[in-house]
Amino acid sequence: MPYTLRSMAFFITFAPMKETALSQVHRELQARMITFAGYQMPMVYSGVADEHQAVRNSVGVFDVSHMGEIWIKGPEAPGFLQGITSNDISTMYPGRVQYTCFPNGNGGIVDDLLIYMYDEEKFLLVVNASNIDKDWEWLKQQNGTSTMLENSSDGISQLAIQGPEAINVLQKLCSVDLAGMKYYTFEVGKVAGAEEVIISKTGYTGAGGFELYFYNREATKLWDAVMEAGREYSIKPAGLAARDTLRLEMGFCLYGNDIDETTSPIEAGLGWITKLTEQNQFIDRELLEKQKKEGVSRKLVAFTMLEKGIPRKDYEILARDGSLIGKVTSGGLSPMMNIGIGMGYLETTHTEPGTEIIIQIRHKQIAAVVVKPPIYQKA
Repeated sequence: MPYTLRSMAFFITFAPMKETALSQVHRELQARMITFAGYQMPMVYSGVADEHQAVRNSVGVFDVSHMGEIWIKGPEAPGFLQGITSNDISTMYPGRVQYTCFPNGNGGIVDDLLIYMYDEEKFLLVVNASNIDKDWEWLKQQNGTSTMLENSSDGISQLAIQGPEAINVLQKLCSVDLAGMKYYTFEVGKVAGAEEVIISKTGYTGAGGFELYFYNREATKLWDAVMEAGREYSIKPAGLAARDTLRLEMGFCLYGNDIDETTSPIEAGLGWITKLTEQNQFIDRELLEKQKKEGVSRKLVAFTMLEKGIPRKDYEILARDGSLIGKVTSGGLSPMMNIGIGMGYLETTHTEPGTEIIIQIRHKQIAAVVVKPPIYQKA
């Protein structure tokens, strides 16, 4: 007897949709919610351009609690991380944050991530929400040491307070001297009465600001405190759509679009996090060293449209003679420039800034030009 939907139903299971500790707050603010990486997340509140411009010009706050947090602990932790990440752990010190990636052994990228160094035996990895399970399995698979791994993703919330006024908003709520913090460093302290908050001078917008990590139970209190402290600066909640347009204006890579298991960090312009020092022996080092020396056949570039048109992921990129030379990996309308912008992999011979290219948008061929990131540069 062939299976029917009725007969198969007994075997079908559905993973429950996850929510952050602030999901109810977003619904009360009438945010448009979407499913992203298994979570219900706010996509838009007042409007993409409105939220984007608030972050660029003043301050906005993002709930990014869907991101993953994994602890790496023990005396062998530095050596373990040195062997599985492309950047150089030996240059870190307590309070330092490092951007890096996991090479996958085949020239691609398992994930890009941040590493927070507490001390010589304690590190926190912050990974992409869509890759939490994959990264966790990868870490367990690679761990041939006594290093302890602890996945705390479900117990930690995160807020990103971004924009030129972010420092003034957050300074009201904590005693840490924020002005004295260097870029890509962090401190642990009390914020709005919440203990053990990681205060990190990092972000994914190019507008400056901070990211806070804390226990879920503190989420609503901290959200309310940040919104109240930012009232005089017209702070706005911002969703995933504005987060994407902000990072795109900077030319920052998004995993799953601009980098993935098939793209090397050298192709992606991430040679600066691929350190080939003598002490830095890691997965794919030999291959990536060869790519650095001999070059690659394609590179990730940024571009701006020269005519009216909005590029989207997977649109074809052509040379001026009409030959196919690549595909768009990320694209959209820049709220600050009011023109179409994007990123994509091109044959290396077409990657020099100033090179004119063509984006195939439906049945039209629209002119564009390769530019050096960041795409948006404040006057």
